[in-house]
Amino acid sequence: MALKTYPWDPVDELTSEKEIQAYLAAALEDGDPALVVAVIGDIARARGMGKVAKDVGVSREALYKSLSPSGNPGFITMMKVAEAVGLKFTVQPAKRRRRSTPALRAKKTTAPKRRRLKAG
Repeated sequence: MALKTYPWDPVDELTSEKEIQAYLAAALEDGDPALVVAVIGDIARARGMGKVAKDVGVSREALYKSLSPSGNPGFITMMKVAEAVGLKFTVQPAKRRRRSTPALRAKKTTAPKRRRLKAG
């Protein structure tokens, strides 16, 4: 018996503010810009792409293209879309990453003491 699969669209799950916020926060934490754009696109579709496009001031087709995998939306577009769907970006200090390679760890160590030459 073959395994039966069904298509899944994250837009179907984005029914509350809390779910939308958690979805975007997870994408931002991942750090992949393409994933963040895809998530913003999913959120815009969940809110109604036509309404979001109107609020942003672009056509629906232009917004779909901008938020597509081959699109490359600018930061201003991302900010406007976030605002149109009721979100905003905030900044917090990044967690420091540990130096993992021996060469990078060596940079962190202190330099050896210099010897003073005697005059004379």
